[in-house]
Amino acid sequence: QPCWSEYLTTRIEQNMVVNCTCPISECYAQPTTAFIYSIVSSEEIIAKYEKALLRRYVECCSNLTWCTNPQGCDQILLKDGLGYGAACSKCSWISCFNCSFPEAHYPASCSHMSHMTCAKCGHGFCWRCLKPWRPNHKDYYNCSAMVSKAAWQEKRFQDYNERCTFHHHAREFATSLRNSISSIRGMPKIRNLTFVLDACKVLEQARKVLAYSCVYSYYNQDTESMDIVEQQAESLELLTNTL
Repeated sequence: QPCWSEYLTTRIEQNMVVNCTCPISECYAQPTTAFIYSIVSSEEIIAKYEKALLRRYVECCSNLTWCTNPQGCDQILLKDGLGYGAACSKCSWISCFNCSFPEAHYPASCSHMSHMTCAKCGHGFCWRCLKPWRPNHKDYYNCSAMVSKAAWQEKRFQDYNERCTFHHHAREFATSLRNSISSIRGMPKIRNLTFVLDACKVLEQARKVLAYSCVYSYYNQDTESMDIVEQQAESLELLTNTL
């Protein structure tokens, strides 16, 4: 029993317990959950084992996934019916389950978030598979474009990238401001600050939409629809700055 306990404890700590077999090389029997519970007495090790089982279960279920909040969240979400933008019931993080990007990115499409273009030569490739965008992907930008066009594309990319980065930073500021206000609400003689917290949430959402609008605008080739989008984005940015 001491040998089994040491063996199973090591496998659990190394995250290799789910598929572990008998330590005898000729034996392929796998220890059952009941057997592991009877051998391992440490509550901490058992907790790690149960987490390993849970991770394995989620990985095996195609309709289950973990919350994609980069700040960390252990909530398990059901992907069926969630689609493009799904809010976690625990941390309220909005994920996109149509692509591998960790956050809902409306109005930019999933294609926009995975299609990358070299600023020097204009070569398009997929960020997810790192293979050329053509011919297996939907869009393609000609790599043999003239230098003047390549320079224009580079400048255009820099402009949109700077705007997108600014809005992401402004969104982080709004989040920090909301957290600061939340920390002082409990202090005596402080008026109800719910309306300020709501305003910060609106700021966060607006900055998020403005950031991904830059991605959408950069890739959109429809001049007529772009005029409308740009006008709406400009109006939203003006109101957001005022707020």
